[in-house]
Amino acid sequence: MFKKLKQSSLMKHLMDNIRDNIYFMDRKGKIILINKEGAKWLGFDSPDEAVGKTDLDIFTNEHGRAAYDDEQQIMETGIPILGKEEKETWADGHETWVSTSKMPLRDDEGGIVGSFGISRDITDHKRAEIRADKLAEENRAFREEMEAELLMAQELQKTFFPSSYPVFPGHTAADESVVEFSHQHYAGGMVGGDFCSVRKLSDTEVGILLCDVMGHGVRAALGTAVVRGVVEDISNQKKDPGRFLSHLNRVLMPILRPGDLFLYATACYMVLDVSTGVLRYANAGHPSPIKLGRDGAEWLMDASAVVGPGLAIGDDSEYETAERVVLPGDLVFMFTDGIYEVENAEQDEFGEERLLAAAGQHTALSLPALFPALLNDARQFSRSGEFGDDVCLVGFRLLDR
Repeated sequence: MFKKLKQSSLMKHLMDNIRDNIYFMDRKGKIILINKEGAKWLGFDSPDEAVGKTDLDIFTNEHGRAAYDDEQQIMETGIPILGKEEKETWADGHETWVSTSKMPLRDDEGGIVGSFGISRDITDHKRAEIRADKLAEENRAFREEMEAELLMAQELQKTFFPSSYPVFPGHTAADESVVEFSHQHYAGGMVGGDFCSVRKLSDTEVGILLCDVMGHGVRAALGTAVVRGVVEDISNQKKDPGRFLSHLNRVLMPILRPGDLFLYATACYMVLDVSTGVLRYANAGHPSPIKLGRDGAEWLMDASAVVGPGLAIGDDSEYETAERVVLPGDLVFMFTDGIYEVENAEQDEFGEERLLAAAGQHTALSLPALFPALLNDARQFSRSGEFGDDVCLVGFRLLDR
C-alpha cells in the first residue's frame, strides 16, 4: 500500500497533520506554501490567506526584519539555521517564542529558489525559563544582600569582645599589671552565640562574664546583642555574681521568651578582687571554670557547688554566689561547650574531662598561649578537624609582682 503513495500525498499528510508550523518561501521572502498549523499560528483562517505574505507583513519591523535577513542569508550561503530560538513580537504587541530551523529550498537542478522552515511553539517553556531566570537573579541578589548584612553583623559582633583589658593598679603600665587577661573566640559561622566581657568594676575589682546563647547563626547572634546591652546596664549595679545573674535573668526573660519563642542562654560570672585574691562566682547552667595552680588542673566548682538553671528559663530563678581564694600564679578560665562537644571518628566526644586533662598538660604555658593550645588539642581529636559550634574561652592569671 505504501508503495502506491505519491510524494505529493505524503507531503499533504505531513502538512495537514503535524502540529509544528511548516512554511515555504520564495527568494523575495513571500510565503508560497504553509500548513494549517502555520497559518493558524500567523493568525490566518486558512493557508491560502497567508500565501504572498512576508515576515514584514506579519510581525513588527524588529522581528520581521531579523527573520527576513535570516532567510536571505540562507539563500545566499546555502547554510541552514538549526534550532534557533526566536522571540516573535506581533503587530498587537504580544510576544511569543518559537524554536526554528530554516533551510535553503532547491529546485531539481540544485539551485536555490527560496527557503523553507519548521517552527515549534516554545512560548510556555520560554516564559517558565524567564521566570526561573528572574527568580534565580532575585535569589542571587537576596543572597548577596544577606551575605553583605552578615559580614556587617560579623564585624559588629567582633566589637562585643574585649579589645583591651583592665590594668591593676590603674596607674601602672599594662606589662606591670598584677593580673593578666586573655580571651579566644572561634565562630562556627559568620555570626555566633558566644559572648564574653572583662569589665573593671572598681580600683581593685574586675568582672568576667562568659555567656553562650542557645543555637547558631543569626538567631543566637541577636541573643548575644541583647545580653551585651543588658550587661552594660547592670554590671556596675550588681557586683555580687549571684545577684548579677538573678537580675540578668529577670531582664532577659521577657525579651528572649516572648510568646512561644524558646531562646535561652548559659552564663558564668566571676568577680575577682585583685588586692585580696578573693574570687566570687555564680553559674547559670554553664560548665564549671577550670583552675590551674600549683596542684595542676582542677574544676573551680566541685560537685557540691550549686549551679542554677540557664538564663530565661524560669521567672524566679535565683543564683548562689560561691567564693574561693586564688594565689599568685593561679590561672582560671571559662569556656563554652563548643570546645568539648567535638567528636572523633568513633563518635566519642572530646568531653570536659579530656579538656581538664589537656589543660593540666599545659600548665607551663602563658595565658595567651594556653587557649590556642587547647583549641588545637580539640581540633586534633575532632573527626573533621573543625568545630561544629561557636567556641569562646576567657580567663585571667593572678601574677606574683
